[in-house]
Amino acid sequence: MKKKRKISLIIVLSLLACIIIMLFVLFVNELKTLKTIKQIDNYGMYRMTYYGDYGFDDFLEQGAASDKDIEEFVTKRLLKGIPIKFNVTESGCTAFVTKNENGDIIFARNFDFTYAPSMQLYTNPPDGYASVSTVNLSFAGYSEDNLPTDGVSFNNFLTLAGPYLPFDGMNEKGVAIALLAVPEVQIRKDENKVTLNTTTAIRLVLDKASNVDEAIELLKNYNIYFSGDIYCHYLIADSTGKSVIVEYYDHDLQVVETDKEYQAASNFVAYNDLNIGEGFTEFQRYDKVVNKIEDSNNSLNTNDTIHLLNEVGVYEEDGFDKLQWSVIYNLTDMSGKIWAHRNENNIIDFRMNMVD
Repeated sequence: MKKKRKISLIIVLSLLACIIIMLFVLFVNELKTLKTIKQIDNYGMYRMTYYGDYGFDDFLEQGAASDKDIEEFVTKRLLKGIPIKFNVTESGCTAFVTKNENGDIIFARNFDFTYAPSMQLYTNPPDGYASVSTVNLSFAGYSEDNLPTDGVSFNNFLTLAGPYLPFDGMNEKGVAIALLAVPEVQIRKDENKVTLNTTTAIRLVLDKASNVDEAIELLKNYNIYFSGDIYCHYLIADSTGKSVIVEYYDHDLQVVETDKEYQAASNFVAYNDLNIGEGFTEFQRYDKVVNKIEDSNNSLNTNDTIHLLNEVGVYEEDGFDKLQWSVIYNLTDMSGKIWAHRNENNIIDFRMNMVD
């Protein structure tokens, strides 16, 4: 009996060892990725480096007609069957492109929202450009009462959806992009094109575009739908200083260019000078940015840029502070600064090639 028990125990332990090995092989990149999670601000800002292939080229072949389609793709491809539900709510933002005191091209943006934990995500896909982007973790189901933790844990698993949820970012070629909400769009669907959503359009640009012109042509190759019916336009810039606002109006993709050395965007439709706004502070914020840049002869020093972003962050009428994060991408030297919730006491420096 003792010998049989010993053999049975050996068999059980061997099976457990096989299961552990199989799980490790199956999740090796995921575990390596989760191990890099680090909280960088107590407001709920994190940093993570994504290892492995997140399957975006496969996603581009099929696209998604709805958030449910993306949820199913991410669940199957990245989360190994763990379901995810995208949580989409309205936002208001400000962004601009100008130069700093050294003549470098900078891309600066605020993201205004209800409480949103965020993650600075580093990716380096096998068939695309490396990038650093800012992910809105509330879209993946995180909240003030449910935050990730440092390192590997089951609760952190949904952060692996991050590559499909960027709200702004910069790639190694010096291309930057950010989404900003607008009150309306006009779209015509082309049945011959694959469809992307709001955030996967950003991933397309970060992974595949080496300049603004390429970004425009890439976006023209796809239909778009806006998650949660929250309509958006995009500010896109590159290291040459060229910038555009991409909007979806008159049933087509429209490119809003500028004859200035800078460009700013807020929450209104800029195409054809329509200036269709939401009726809140979008024009005041835009004017404040433009006036500051012009008063500075299109050369904002770093401190002025930081203060300007904090100054134009949105407060609601009841005093609720909607500014969730601010980021400055230097498209010339591939560095940047990011901070949460107007916290100038914890401005985090980063660079394009920084990995954990």
